[in-house]
Amino acid sequence: MILDALNAIDGILYYPVLIIILTAAGLFFTFRTKFVQLRLLGEANRLVFEKPAEKKSVSPFQALMVSTASRVGTGNIIGVSTAICLGGPGACFWMWLLCIIGGASAFIESTLAQVYKKKHHDGSSYGGPAYYIEKAFHSSVMAGIFCVFLLLTYAFGFNLLCSYNLQSAFEVYDFYNPKVTPIAIGAVIAILCAFCIFGGGKRILKFTSLIVPVMGLFYVAISLVIILVHVKNIPSMFVEIFKDAFNFKAILGGGFGSSCVVYGIKRGLYSNEAGVGSAPNASASADVSHPVKQGLVQTISVYIDTLILCTATAFMCLSSGADISAKAAGAPYVQNAISTVFGHAGPVFITVAMVLFAFTTLIGNLYYCGNALAFLNKRKMPGKKFMIFFHIICVLVIFAGALTPMDAAWALADITMGLMTIINLPSCAILSGVAVKALKNYEAQKKQGKDPVFKAKEIGINEDDVEFWK
Repeated sequence: MILDALNAIDGILYYPVLIIILTAAGLFFTFRTKFVQLRLLGEANRLVFEKPAEKKSVSPFQALMVSTASRVGTGNIIGVSTAICLGGPGACFWMWLLCIIGGASAFIESTLAQVYKKKHHDGSSYGGPAYYIEKAFHSSVMAGIFCVFLLLTYAFGFNLLCSYNLQSAFEVYDFYNPKVTPIAIGAVIAILCAFCIFGGGKRILKFTSLIVPVMGLFYVAISLVIILVHVKNIPSMFVEIFKDAFNFKAILGGGFGSSCVVYGIKRGLYSNEAGVGSAPNASASADVSHPVKQGLVQTISVYIDTLILCTATAFMCLSSGADISAKAAGAPYVQNAISTVFGHAGPVFITVAMVLFAFTTLIGNLYYCGNALAFLNKRKMPGKKFMIFFHIICVLVIFAGALTPMDAAWALADITMGLMTIINLPSCAILSGVAVKALKNYEAQKKQGKDPVFKAKEIGINEDDVEFWK
């Protein structure tokens, strides 16, 4: 009964509510910024490696890696597999579309996070959606509700799901015992995460900035090998994707085709998180001379996640010729695909990738929770004892996730993430004029040959409303 209720809520929330909100917001931001996510892509790539003014400050690259660590995870493997097996190959197209228009949403939310970021006593910055949501609605109530949903999503929903996805990668092995193995895997990953969590935020930044690029490149390289081996299947694969994506008879009839739209959008949003309000928490910590710089950098994270990693998984699976079925949804479909080239070593590689992806996701997710807790605690971090208690609960959630049924894990994560998005995107729309003015200011300075420096008053912001940019 509980599972049926969760699935019912999940279904209504995404179809039609979030499909309309995500599409409308993404297109609105795309046209307001004149396709900034595509037009300034070259500039965004250049800014990724810009150094911060202070050596000890968080660089744009570090902030990008924290947000990418949360985005890049089991969703790039399990999420894509689930979307294809339950929604059809056409789900890939809808993931791509959501990614491209979602790039504009990512730019707006991260730019706003930079504009309204707060200052620590040591001069470093912090912030996130809660602070610009409070500004948009002139009330801390809606911002507080958003923070509650963020905690439910990242400390509980996503980590519950991530832990489940990780243990599911071991189901193909002979030693897997459904009564014992999930418990063992849950315990190991919980202990490893606890070690990293209690090391503090700086350890998280250092760890993710090192492992995420290596992990992503290695996964893409293996995927390319499989795709090249099955290169003769590429043309028919594209035909299959677009034929299924534009099967309007099925879509309008509410059948299999409509599932490809819904699953493409659900799994695409879960994977790249554009517009959810997660990445701005990391964006606000970056030390940049202009808010637009970090806004542009964060569009790269969305592309890395969906256009590179999710596409690598999709092409690897679809080109391999592995059977698509609901029973194979999740790790088995990907493991079957990779086995067509690497044999018994294939599932081992996917298991290793899942471990790395899951671990960085779990750590990156908890990094976001600090800003939400600070906002709810009257703009200051809770005491050490509370944080220890909170992190212990988070570790227990990670352990419990390995024992959670698949449908329940996905539904809980989808619902809490969807509720975050419903609050975040309207707030971004209300304040989008600020981000657009900041973009025009940035481009005007670039045309003059300057390294853009932002001053709030230059775009009509009262300096009393910001702690930086005076």
